[in-house]
Amino acid sequence: MHIHILGICGTFMGGIAAIARQAGCRVTGCDANVYPPMSEQLNALGIELIEGYGEDQLALKPDLWVIGNAITRGNPLAEAILDSGQRYQSGPEWLKENVLFNKWVLAVAGTHGKTTTSSMLAWALEHSGRAPGFLIGGIPTDFAISARLTPSSLFVIEGDEYDTAFFDKRSKFVHYRPRTAILNNIEFDHADIFANLAEIERQFRHLVRIIPRSGLIVSNGLDPVVKRVLTQDCWTPIEEFGSSAGWAAGPPDNEGHFDVLWRGEPVGRVRWTLAGEHNRMNGLAAIAAARHAGVEPDAALEALSSFKGVRRRMEIRGTARGVTVYDDFAHHPTAIRVTLEGLRAKVGSARIFAVLEPRSNTMRVGRMKEALPASLAQADRAYLYAVRLGWDPAQLFHATGRQVEWSTSIDALVQAIAQEARAGDHVVVMSNGGFGGIHAKLLSALRIEGGR
Repeated sequence: MHIHILGICGTFMGGIAAIARQAGCRVTGCDANVYPPMSEQLNALGIELIEGYGEDQLALKPDLWVIGNAITRGNPLAEAILDSGQRYQSGPEWLKENVLFNKWVLAVAGTHGKTTTSSMLAWALEHSGRAPGFLIGGIPTDFAISARLTPSSLFVIEGDEYDTAFFDKRSKFVHYRPRTAILNNIEFDHADIFANLAEIERQFRHLVRIIPRSGLIVSNGLDPVVKRVLTQDCWTPIEEFGSSAGWAAGPPDNEGHFDVLWRGEPVGRVRWTLAGEHNRMNGLAAIAAARHAGVEPDAALEALSSFKGVRRRMEIRGTARGVTVYDDFAHHPTAIRVTLEGLRAKVGSARIFAVLEPRSNTMRVGRMKEALPASLAQADRAYLYAVRLGWDPAQLFHATGRQVEWSTSIDALVQAIAQEARAGDHVVVMSNGGFGGIHAKLLSALRIEGGR
């Protein structure tokens, strides 16, 4: 079967491409924005990529067009597909029908932590010999791929609340029919899709309604919105994490190691290099979900102790002149805050530079912008790439007293950071896109500054 994927370079659709290829399909695809790491993964798989959405792609005559949710009406190729009456599906629909049917699906949902928690869960299952299939919205370092198909009955998937396609405005996760579901947290996001938090809650209630009574919901016991969602139409057993009623983490030591407790009783200890309370919460959720799938907690603890992390989640991109440069996907005020808090706990009094691209639709239009200054509190220096914003960064930060240097030029930001940074500093670049290759530019500029 030949499938052609529109929007193939998104993390989800790129994962669909990888799985379809492993399932024996001929896979081609097109996109308008191609950047690592997904472009590298697709090239390694030998998947043919076409730049743009020209109608001439109809000549490929695939058996099925798979349309990503980044594609809108007015897209030339999508319009041609509709006009010609050809067969098309969304990515989640294709996955449900061709992969997830008869699988034990473990879905990780929530506003934050989905990618990291999914990666932890997949690694816990892998480490214990379960060899799960998975589709994750990032590339776990332990696997070096974002998606794979295996003979295992277990399949881990990142349960995204974003919409499915222009012709299906339900959240992706309602297609997955999970037996095990993690609800990490629920906050307002995706202002281009949802008008308010209540609309997001409605989608999570749709998810909760389809989890079987023989399944398990692993829920954040500290999140009031998650608790509110679970008060309606929940027929499934619940295990909490983050509270003494379920899975809890003891205080971390100086190396970030911590004890795990189940209903107040010690279970074991995680010895890893990850920093931050958010990662401890992610780890607890992964342990609980893995146990539901048959992995004993001591095996999951051992797996997490060897977990190497995820690309673009506090990934060190290099060190120059003693300055460490990180790449992180944080793009929501809460994610920015917990990322910087985790780094602060790890580096102590060392200086932290936060470099932010408010690229998501929610951030561009200014929803939640009032929370942005406080989210940068742990940074000693803050820099903002102010392009295509619907709000004035100077006015916002002046009103709060938080000093932030902003520019519409990446090169100007790079030069400002390179001139200010000194050995021992930590520079965290935060964006949900490629950010114009700023990481390499910054490392290069640091080397040049050091050679003067």
